Amino acid sequence: MTVEDKPLWVLGYGSLIFKPPPHAKFRIPGIIYNYARRFWQSSSDHRGCVETGLGRVVTLIPYEDIIKHKDIKEDVKYFNNLADDFKENDLKLWGCAYYIPSEHAQKVRDYLDIREQDGYTIHEIPFELHIDEKEHQFDNEFQKSIDSLPRDPKSGKHVLISTVYIGTLDNASFIGPEKLEKTAEIISHAKGASGPNFEYLEKLHHTLRDLDDEEEDKYLSQLLDKVVEIRNNK
Repeated sequence: MTVEDKPLWVLGYGSLIFKPPPHAKFRIPGIIYNYARRFWQSSSDHRGCVETGLGRVVTLIPYEDIIKHKDIKEDVKYFNNLADDFKENDLKLWGCAYYIPSEHAQKVRDYLDIREQDGYTIHEIPFELHIDEKEHQFDNEFQKSIDSLPRDPKSGKHVLISTVYIGTLDNASFIGPEKLEKTAEIISHAKGASGPNFEYLEKLHHTLRDLDDEEEDKYLSQLLDKVVEIRNNK
């Protein structure tokens, strides 16, 4: 079976959470370990523009990069409530994986390569699926795909190796680490082809709360509160 013949799994942790890719047949929530999510990727197209100002969108920062950079490590320790000697698995965040049937896989790859072109590159990372079988009626192709996945020995959950788009620290659009107050000021007024930057943050925050209403993302919550405060004072 060639790559073109295989179904595609795409992992969403930012705009893909509230604006799914085309032809997505199933959406499965779950947890990404070993990464932190930050609004440290500048946007010159979807949520900002060169003429009026670059916006901010999210990217994932891996554990190994976090511990190499003191400013990033201190930021993550604060917002994730971690001790100085935190480990990889202490980092976790919610996202969702989309299942694209094989007949649409290449078309969706091409679509995402354009949508995520502003500094993002393709990676493959583990994703722990949290499947509520009561909410899903799976077809045979999908069920076979799930059954073939290994399970985490501790949680018992299926673990998927999924395609994901990440803006790494060495890409030209990465601007972190950035103080939350500065990020909030930019998001409060930036606007791009896909709409206001504030809308991106607000939709991401609300959709993540729908995925998991027990664990609050302190970074996103404080960032949203600060942006709302700035907008209300204008």
